[in-house]
Amino acid sequence: MGLALEIARILLPVVIVGGIAIFVVMRMKHKYKKGTLGKKESKGAQNFLDSLIPLGMMIGCAVAVLLSMFFPIPLLSTIGLGSGIGLLFGYFAYEIYSKKGEV
Repeated sequence: MGLALEIARILLPVVIVGGIAIFVVMRMKHKYKKGTLGKKESKGAQNFLDSLIPLGMMIGCAVAVLLSMFFPIPLLSTIGLGSGIGLLFGYFAYEIYSKKGEV
């Protein structure tokens, strides 16, 4: 039983992050095919919009590293999960910011 739990503990972050990545990629592909990707009028706002998903991944990774310093969680698992959760939050921020008008 211990071996099965260890294998599950290793594979669970990969499965979770893989599911998140497939969701985000498929949603972006669907938006691209429909022609509804976020567009902003100013170049700075468009650059910020395009950078939201990678910024979410970097912030998620940084938060995960900080959490692994204070809690007994393996660093490798937290980096992967943090990046995946950051990818999801970056996608949500992209969706929200792309619907807002020019500020």
